[in-house]
Amino acid sequence: MTGSDGARGSSIPDPRPWPRHGVRAGTEYRIFTTTFEDLENPRTGRRMERVVVDAPDWVNVIALTEEREVVVVKQHRFGVAAPTLEIPGGMIDPGEEPLVAAIRELREETGFESDRWSSLGSVAPNPAFLNNRCHHFLAEGCRLSGDQRQDPGEDIHVGTMPLAEMRAAILDGSVDHSLVLTAMLRVLDLRSHGLDGSDLKSDGAEDRR
Repeated sequence: MTGSDGARGSSIPDPRPWPRHGVRAGTEYRIFTTTFEDLENPRTGRRMERVVVDAPDWVNVIALTEEREVVVVKQHRFGVAAPTLEIPGGMIDPGEEPLVAAIRELREETGFESDRWSSLGSVAPNPAFLNNRCHHFLAEGCRLSGDQRQDPGEDIHVGTMPLAEMRAAILDGSVDHSLVLTAMLRVLDLRSHGLDGSDLKSDGAEDRR
């Protein structure tokens, strides 16, 4: 039996859905809102309230220059109160297609552009309480086309890293943003010892432009 989400795990049956008896609106926090759902555990019959964070979908971009270096950004993150090394990304605006958002975010955050885009699929950032998805994209042959267009609340520093350096930064924990890692693992084989470009996975990237 295959799970309803298409995931492999043929010997594991799907759990029963939790009946929902009501929803209570929570608080709006600019970039997300909360709701509280009155749910019934199908195993015990016990009703309990669970929080769901309603957030817009996100995008992030593995942007490679013609020299096959990764465009990276460094910015202060309030959750960890420290700077983090990441790839470009951000929120999808209402009514915006994921690819359009990826192109926009790359241009705004870094000043880089590309004519070669591939979809790397999407992931659920944390299905325990988040209801959104993060869409990964690969942009190749990136070139610097202008200045950054940062929002008033941003202070983003931009640079490039060879693939070997990015791989080392992932392995030593310098790059530890989970959504950056899920994107990089779509294209970079961390088991590989050759870093001449052959460590890039070629399967699974569907051309979108």
